[in-house]
Amino acid sequence: MNKLIERKVYLDQLAMWREEEMIKVVTGVRRCGKSTLFDLYIGWLKADGVNDEQIILINLEDVDRSELADYKKLHEYVKSRIVKDKWTYVFIDEVQNCKEYEKAVSSLYLKKNLDIYLTGSNAHMLSGELATKLTARYIEIDMLPLSFAEYGEAVQTADKRERFSQYMNMGAFPYAARFADNSLANSQYLEGIYNTVLVKDVMDKKGLSDSTLLKSVASFLASNVGSPVTANKIANTLTSSGRPTSASTIDTYLEALSDSYLFYKVGRYDIKGKTHLKTDNKYYICDTGLRNMILGATNKDIGHQIENIVYLELLRRGYTVHIGRAGRDTEVDFIAVRDRQTEYYQVSASVLDENTLTRELTSLRQIKDNHLKFLLTLDDFTGDHDGIKQINLINWLIT
Repeated sequence: MNKLIERKVYLDQLAMWREEEMIKVVTGVRRCGKSTLFDLYIGWLKADGVNDEQIILINLEDVDRSELADYKKLHEYVKSRIVKDKWTYVFIDEVQNCKEYEKAVSSLYLKKNLDIYLTGSNAHMLSGELATKLTARYIEIDMLPLSFAEYGEAVQTADKRERFSQYMNMGAFPYAARFADNSLANSQYLEGIYNTVLVKDVMDKKGLSDSTLLKSVASFLASNVGSPVTANKIANTLTSSGRPTSASTIDTYLEALSDSYLFYKVGRYDIKGKTHLKTDNKYYICDTGLRNMILGATNKDIGHQIENIVYLELLRRGYTVHIGRAGRDTEVDFIAVRDRQTEYYQVSASVLDENTLTRELTSLRQIKDNHLKFLLTLDDFTGDHDGIKQINLINWLIT
């Protein structure tokens, strides 16, 4: 359990951009493995002949590095460590902890043979001065907790269905995999992550003060994963339950929760009209185990849980994802686009019931183009429905 899980998808992306004139920014929710990714990548660089003196690793969560939270001192420290006539690789973990860090980074970017890598736990860092100063000069790698395939390397559970149940209920944060058979320890660990994210990456970064309202909004989103959500709907629900608030206030909290990578906002797309719809977005959480911790239940809404898992997996595989409106009253769970190729996905726990199968296939059949269409279920049956491929979800996750 102590071995590092090779995060090959993300390692390959870092390697692809090695020594290119782009700043590599790895983003994602806290504890998803960003720091470990740096360790893995540094090991890969050393195996390729890079010397220790060529590597500068700074973790701005480390109190011993607190003086580097001053951007001028950060800049001077890195500059003093640059190796002449060789590439120097700079890794700054949780860079948002350095006030005005973008001034140091934009200056360091001008140095020759300096390869810069950053991590951050709040999307706000990419919408401010860094984006302004370094337009088109950085790339973002959005990191998620473990995929189901990676999770299989972390736990000892041989039976894939039992392993999938653990994955869905306990979640996929790398360290949480240690507690796959201890629900109390797992819940306590996830609660620690959750509270840290809410305080450091949501409230502090956005200047929010109402922690009770924030938790209410987060609980609403967790409970309604995969369902259409609007700020008005949340505001009305909370107001009717004795917690008066406004849609504009809720909008601020929704943005903050998305910026922390705790939730992902997914827009809707009208397939026939080829237009993006502005209403009824859906939200998916970064980890289903975290959802279960927030709601205090497991095995709840399995259909929405597996839908959430499929959404995250599509992101890992490099797809841009939208919810699809197929007809006036029908939706396709996901439109996934990668390399200019479009695929459609419908997700259901089971379609052994004929009515359920008909309903799930109807949305896909209303799409009249020739792009690939998939129906993912937990059923063992696989096959073809007039060109729509039915695939077992667990097998899909590990292929």
